[in-house]
Amino acid sequence: MKFFEIISQELSYSGISFNSNFLEANVLNIALLLAGLIYVLKQFLGSILENRQSKVLFAIRECEERLEQANIRLKEAEKQLAQTQVIINQIVKEAEVTAKKVRQSILEQGKSDIDKLASSSKNSVKFAENQVRLQIQQQITVLAIKKVGVQLKSQMTSIMQTKIIDQNIIHLESKINI
Repeated sequence: MKFFEIISQELSYSGISFNSNFLEANVLNIALLLAGLIYVLKQFLGSILENRQSKVLFAIRECEERLEQANIRLKEAEKQLAQTQVIINQIVKEAEVTAKKVRQSILEQGKSDIDKLASSSKNSVKFAENQVRLQIQQQITVLAIKKVGVQLKSQMTSIMQTKIIDQNIIHLESKINI
């Protein structure tokens, strides 16, 4: 009580008065009302706050579970990505090897075709040369026969013809008798 008297005296100096009689100031009534309100509101607000807290904790647990599941799916996706990357690298390597083999095969086939064409060209040239030689020989032979025929006609007499015919007949008879 003395405390309240001292405070009331201090406040009276500043122009504010404090009534230290609790019954007159209804301080006791206000305190009881306040205590009752706190008791009633504590249970009411406490249950609301507990519900709210349980909902928040449930939401936090749910979010943590979703986070764990998301992390698991992320790890699985990362593993799949790594596996896919390995497969892609293998495919790229195999494609490069196949491309090299195909390129080499094409080059070898090209060389083979070039060799065949060169050989065929050489054979064609040789064949053409042989044909030209044969034609030249035939023409030379025809010309030589004509020339010999002309010379024989000019130099051949009936006696020479008879002699040649007789010789050929003798020669044929000797072949027949053998």
